[in-house]
Amino acid sequence: MNPVLAVVGPTAAGKSALGIALAHALGGEVVNADSMQLYRGMDIGTAKLTAAEQEGIPHHLLDIWDVTEPASVAEYQTLARAAVDDVRARGRVPILVGGSGLYVRAVLEEFEFPGTDPALRAELEAALAEHGPAPLYERLRAADPEAAAKILPSNGRRIVRALEVIALTGGPFTATLPEPKPYYDAVQIGVDRVDLASRVADRVDVMFDAGLVDEVRALADRGLREGRTASRALGYQQVLAHLDGSLTEGEARAETVRATRRFVRRQRTWFRRDPRISWLDATEPNLVENALGLAG
Repeated sequence: MNPVLAVVGPTAAGKSALGIALAHALGGEVVNADSMQLYRGMDIGTAKLTAAEQEGIPHHLLDIWDVTEPASVAEYQTLARAAVDDVRARGRVPILVGGSGLYVRAVLEEFEFPGTDPALRAELEAALAEHGPAPLYERLRAADPEAAAKILPSNGRRIVRALEVIALTGGPFTATLPEPKPYYDAVQIGVDRVDLASRVADRVDVMFDAGLVDEVRALADRGLREGRTASRALGYQQVLAHLDGSLTEGEARAETVRATRRFVRRQRTWFRRDPRISWLDATEPNLVENALGLAG
């Protein structure tokens, strides 16, 4: 059975291009592991490949959720593993491509997610909206000090999830991820480059010039503001602020660049601590050959 290849790394490093090159060379198909490319209509701001840019390579798990749906790693795990298994069953090579670290781990490793309770979640989110994260954080600190110590007091979504898990399981919230235990035989290739800061700025300019504001305006008519996950996506959050009058378009561009660069730093921290990832410099002319060597 073909191993799963994963092409990971920070935003704008060149993961998509390498994934397609590997798919051509190995007879592969791409399984999306970018959490925001799961949303229908979020195309320009997520650098989602067009049909032409996919070069005839099948791509799985693009455009599966409406922008009003909250992200669910557990649901993604089920869908992604089904896609991987289907690709392998047809004798093709599944290539997981994306920079959403938790989503990649959810596919490649033994990873079980506690359930959810819509009524409890709604109650906690209402408290968050009315009073802010501070009172909920105090509740978490009283219930599970270890978890509270590992979650930022301002991270309302994570505090809500921690309190939900504690209520549902009767036990502590696991603030740190479990020790990795492989679910698939996998080869993980990391892609990075030293000029990423300037590439991020260039990419944001391209997105705005390509019509990101119009894309966000259309999605706002479809409920983007109500989408707990989609509305916070890089670029989309900033353009919504522009459409609401709190930022000029120039300020929205600049803030998108700053926020994306911060996100790149977090992605690097996440992926670089995983010793199973073999890193390649995306600027090297023999990038594809080096990646094929790692893929075996």
